[in-house]
Amino acid sequence: MLPLSQTQKLRLQKALEQLETLSSKVNSDASVTIADSIPVNHEDGVLKGHGTVDLNGEVVATVCGVVERVNKLVYVRALRSRYKPEVGDIVIGRVIEVAQKRWKLDINYSQNAFLMLSSMNMPDGVQRRRTAVDELNMRSIFEEKDVVCAEVRGFSMMAYTFKQEVKNMESGQLLTVPPYLVKRQKQHFHHLEQYGVDLILGCNGFIWVGEHIEARDDMVEDQVNQSDSQVLLPNKNSANLEEQEKNYTTLETRKYICRAANAVRVLSTLGFIVTLEIIKGIIDLSLSLNLDIHDMLGSEFCVLVAEREAERRSSNKKKR
Repeated sequence: MLPLSQTQKLRLQKALEQLETLSSKVNSDASVTIADSIPVNHEDGVLKGHGTVDLNGEVVATVCGVVERVNKLVYVRALRSRYKPEVGDIVIGRVIEVAQKRWKLDINYSQNAFLMLSSMNMPDGVQRRRTAVDELNMRSIFEEKDVVCAEVRGFSMMAYTFKQEVKNMESGQLLTVPPYLVKRQKQHFHHLEQYGVDLILGCNGFIWVGEHIEARDDMVEDQVNQSDSQVLLPNKNSANLEEQEKNYTTLETRKYICRAANAVRVLSTLGFIVTLEIIKGIIDLSLSLNLDIHDMLGSEFCVLVAEREAERRSSNKKKR
């Protein structure tokens, strides 16, 4: 909880009430609380799903949330719940173990995910069977504590490749927020060009803020640089000084990374949905006020963000 003064408490309460009023008008029909009756047509043969119960011939909600309808199925999606993977989700995970022909990932779920060696593009760029040599070189691709991003393709192997390539992230911060604050969108990879920062919003509540890395076709580069069909990759710890200097992150970029990360922390503290638009607005607000990075986590700035968000949503509604 934020240490708020009496004036700040009143300002924050007023802003949250305004936001609640704006959201209730939009979702008044879909939002339910415990014991609310859900209107359904029993003649269509309704299927009662999670968060519902049949009581005296009526479908009643057993949790607070939003009513979802899929064909004949009616269920209530809880507002606050643990992350449950769905096919197509973009997730961020941390490698916790290198096992036989697979990597075990922590994706903020009750079970660990598995990334199979067979789903990876090999460094030589040739589509072939994975050999014992490839298995020995698994740590040259990903090792323990590496942060990777992947797409869920099935529940037998939770994480699978994204566009034929799993991304390994370096030079940044991995943040954790409640999964319900990250909504499924068409685009989860964002490049904040004016700051030189990459932002990845994982559906599992893991958010990556790091230095922008130019996209390149590793397969083409490896085909040009490597002549052998099987390549023994050196360990990542053996990088020379020139490579370390090349990968050096400038002080200005690191400051922007910290500002973006603090913007995500502010949204998590306030319980606001994490979106690119709001994060950019918070960064711009902190720069316009000439705030230090650590001051972004203060009570006054959090209250100011809530007030600005209420003003933004109110103005957007008037434009409509």
